[in-house]
Amino acid sequence: MWSLAFAVILLCLLASHGVYQRRLDPRLLDSLRSVLTLTTVAAAFVVTIRVFVGDAADLAAQAALLWTSTTALVVSARLLLALAERQRSSARGEPTLIVGAGVVGQTIARRLQAHKEFGLLPVGFLDKQPLMAETPASLELPVLGASWDLDEIVAKHGIRHVVVTFSTAPTDVLVRIMDRCEQLGIRATFVPRFFEKTTERVVVDRLGALPLISSRPANPRGLQFELKYALDVVAAAVMILILSPVLAALALCVLVSSGRPILYRQDRIGRDGKQFEMLKFRSMRAAPEGAKAPAAVQIDCEMAPGGVEGVDRRTRLGIFMRKTSLDELPQLVNVLRGQMSFVGPRPERPEYVDTFARTIHRYGERHRVKSGVTGWAQVNGLRGKTSVADRAEWDNYYIENWSLWFDFKILLQTVVAIAWPGDVE
Repeated sequence: MWSLAFAVILLCLLASHGVYQRRLDPRLLDSLRSVLTLTTVAAAFVVTIRVFVGDAADLAAQAALLWTSTTALVVSARLLLALAERQRSSARGEPTLIVGAGVVGQTIARRLQAHKEFGLLPVGFLDKQPLMAETPASLELPVLGASWDLDEIVAKHGIRHVVVTFSTAPTDVLVRIMDRCEQLGIRATFVPRFFEKTTERVVVDRLGALPLISSRPANPRGLQFELKYALDVVAAAVMILILSPVLAALALCVLVSSGRPILYRQDRIGRDGKQFEMLKFRSMRAAPEGAKAPAAVQIDCEMAPGGVEGVDRRTRLGIFMRKTSLDELPQLVNVLRGQMSFVGPRPERPEYVDTFARTIHRYGERHRVKSGVTGWAQVNGLRGKTSVADRAEWDNYYIENWSLWFDFKILLQTVVAIAWPGDVE
């Protein structure tokens, strides 16, 4: 009877907290955290009831067994379900129509094409006055018509999902499109007007039927970030102590294979635009005379800078250290000095920061917090020669939605990224 009561309570808790709701981004770690938390709450609730009714025989042992077995089963089931759903979504995406062929609409299309695990397959745009000149040729997505063509396009292309972005159409037209999607049984999602200011912590108040939405971004000057930085210093000191044999061995290997200097020092820009010297184990031979780094990147390509074009100067040891990110270990000293954090936006060289700040939307806002050894952009594949604009977007999202749990997730994902390395910065 108590096991049945526990199961009913747990199912109600999971349902009330949205664990069973369909999401484009499953957020597996968040889901597993909710499962662990709610399973514990359900077990505690049942134990409390049993104590009040006087049924306390072998209570601790039974509760521990019930909690352990249920947690293991539910977590395993969620993992298997997430894997199966990811494979199904990648193999068969829902035909998706994007309303608005502007910059945001094109970004949505590009990302849906790149991330098939979302399960949405963009087939075209709906826009009366599309920005055709700015449409990337690589997308090859046509403008299928205007708002009055919605029913015909849905029937012709089998549309199952509509994403409403921005266009020159009046607001009432966009609302009618979403209303019509509801009538046709098509799922409709939309990009909020102030998407840059929409965080995970949103409060909705109402004046009559009018919603007033307040965003609650994390405060980079608040006590929470001070706690984060204090924990960084303590953790860096402990890690340096624990990893001192590894650091000494790597230093010796660099000395034997490449000679001095052992450390590579490079000026970077950190919190509040302050310059500091970032440390790495040297992984490359000296550049040949006359070789120059690439010129400042233009806004059209928005790609992060690389090294000397066409020249691979990495040593054998350097290749190994980069693949395993061991060359980044000296940055523990930067963290200990208070110049960096374990998690935050990756710092850039001074010669590029001014250019990016002028040309990349919200790039300068990355410097509200300390730079990180790893970051949200990096664990999402934005490492090495990738889009600076995308990095700035991910970094600002991290800052405004920061929490200790968010840092923990990024550190876990960093371990996965190191286990399956790709291009490195």
